[in-house]
Amino acid sequence: MSIRDWPANERPRERLLQLGAQALTDAELLAIFLRTGVAGKSAVDLARELLQQFGGLRPLLQADLAGFSQPLGLGPAKFALLQAVLEMGRRHLAEQLQRDSALESPQAVRDYLKARLRHEPHEVFACLFMDSKHRVLAFERLFEGSIDAAAVYPRQVLKRALAHNAAALIITHNHPSGVAEPSEADRQLTLRLKEALALVDVRLLDHFVVGEGEPLSLAERGWL
Repeated sequence: MSIRDWPANERPRERLLQLGAQALTDAELLAIFLRTGVAGKSAVDLARELLQQFGGLRPLLQADLAGFSQPLGLGPAKFALLQAVLEMGRRHLAEQLQRDSALESPQAVRDYLKARLRHEPHEVFACLFMDSKHRVLAFERLFEGSIDAAAVYPRQVLKRALAHNAAALIITHNHPSGVAEPSEADRQLTLRLKEALALVDVRLLDHFVVGEGEPLSLAERGWL
């Protein structure tokens, strides 16, 4: 049965307009994105099958073009549309941070860092550079690979902070394992960078570790 033949209060688009996007299931949200199903399957049926094949919404969103195109004939056009939607979400979060003080919007910082780093298959170390009012000037990925205290160079972090004329910054890196618990190397790296940045009057406000859930703040742990 086509979704058009469903009762109005059961159709994903109508439910979204009535109840808000947060009320929909992953399959319903994905069905709205897909717009149409395939022979013998509604868009919701197709969405459920895709989620089952990929193992959830997150692996589907993280798939590259080859992985996305294999199941059920999804092609480059849908992949390009999905990437555009994801990038618009990241830019929306970035604009909010640029308008507001990062310290006054801790959840906005967490949401932005999750959007930028949670999907990465390897470790990425990045910085949010901020002005004296703690508004974001720029986000930069500085190091990639296996991140530890020896692999992150304070001199490069200082160089980029001075290039942005930053007064403060937040450092962040992801744990591809999904476990955001900081390691001893993470703590040592935080202290090294805090001391190095203080030499040029730049404050290190926090170090967030991004995993599967909410990013973990070393400042909130009292480790900064």
